[in-house]
Amino acid sequence: MLDIHTSKCLNAPQGLLRSVFACVLMLFTAQFMTLSHARAAEIEVEELAQGLQHPWGMAFLPGNQGMLVTEREGSLRHVSSNGQVSDPINGVPEVWNKGQGGLLDIALAPDFNQSRNVYLSYSEGGSARAGTAVGFGKLSNDMRQLEGFEVIFRQEPKMSTGQHFGSRLVFDNRGHLYITLGDNGQRPLPQDLDKLQGKVVRILADGTIPSDNPFVRDPLARDEIWSYGHRNPQGAALHPESRLLWINEHGPRGGDEINIPKAGKNYGWPIATHGINYSGSPIPEAKGEQVKGTEAPNFVWEVSPAVSGMAFYTGERFPQWQGSIFVGALRDRSLIRLTQNQDGVIEEQERLLKDLNERIRDVRSGPDGFIYVLTDADNGRLLRIGLQ
Repeated sequence: MLDIHTSKCLNAPQGLLRSVFACVLMLFTAQFMTLSHARAAEIEVEELAQGLQHPWGMAFLPGNQGMLVTEREGSLRHVSSNGQVSDPINGVPEVWNKGQGGLLDIALAPDFNQSRNVYLSYSEGGSARAGTAVGFGKLSNDMRQLEGFEVIFRQEPKMSTGQHFGSRLVFDNRGHLYITLGDNGQRPLPQDLDKLQGKVVRILADGTIPSDNPFVRDPLARDEIWSYGHRNPQGAALHPESRLLWINEHGPRGGDEINIPKAGKNYGWPIATHGINYSGSPIPEAKGEQVKGTEAPNFVWEVSPAVSGMAFYTGERFPQWQGSIFVGALRDRSLIRLTQNQDGVIEEQERLLKDLNERIRDVRSGPDGFIYVLTDADNGRLLRIGLQ
């Protein structure tokens, strides 16, 4: 293809600027189309399971035993390594399945091989409103029952009418459990340290509070709080080298963010934001994109893709993906791949799976070196993503 275009350029009338420009443009277009087609052809998608009811989170079981998948309507299922989907596992708590609420994220205990404990986040109803709750139960050996489920955390007060539960669960390598909490659609509350809306909290596996949490000595603040000023963080992952927590969170209309939350820091919402209301009006509390006393995001999407699950690529199967950060997008219906440059600056590289036209709810790096995603739909799918 390139050789044909090159010969046309060589045969063009000499000295004519228009012909030279046309030939250069022709060469550039041919090269761009070739590279674009090559990039698109690299991605390989395999459907492992379908028929999932708005799947939200997944966790890989050890020893090639497949994974556990949550469905927002309230079911927990085992999906085998060959894609067989189980009946709902018994023993899951009752969930408040309204709006964005339901059964949400899942994480295995760090000592799962011994304890078989499985942690779930979900929306729990109150008298009229709901909040995020977290608990754990023991997975039976036949994977049909979650035994002795115990609630260890509740978002208080319960303020959601169906919005912004956050709810991602991440264990670090020191026994801490991080829980991301949305603002429940109550904009001012992320700045209130006596409430748990719009926070990242850090607790221990049994629900007790670490003695070195940043606000344990502040009588006006909740001891569970790790960071505050968040809107609705629906993606979270532990960096494989630094072991620091990374999160992504929804902005309003514009201003989705990636943050690396530090102890006791304020991440701005709603006083600092790159977004506006869905109506097009300004956020009433906003004072600018960067406000003194708040932390600037590590990365901002000025046009919101509606970010969800998040994963670092930790496999060895595809060297081209080493160092990549994958983020699911609901509104943009894609899988976003980002990297960090040598200065630590986050850069978006490409958007994958656009041709599927499906909302990507969760993304995980599998033990086999593939990327796994869940699509958010009545007939949700589990997909395995690789390179040809």
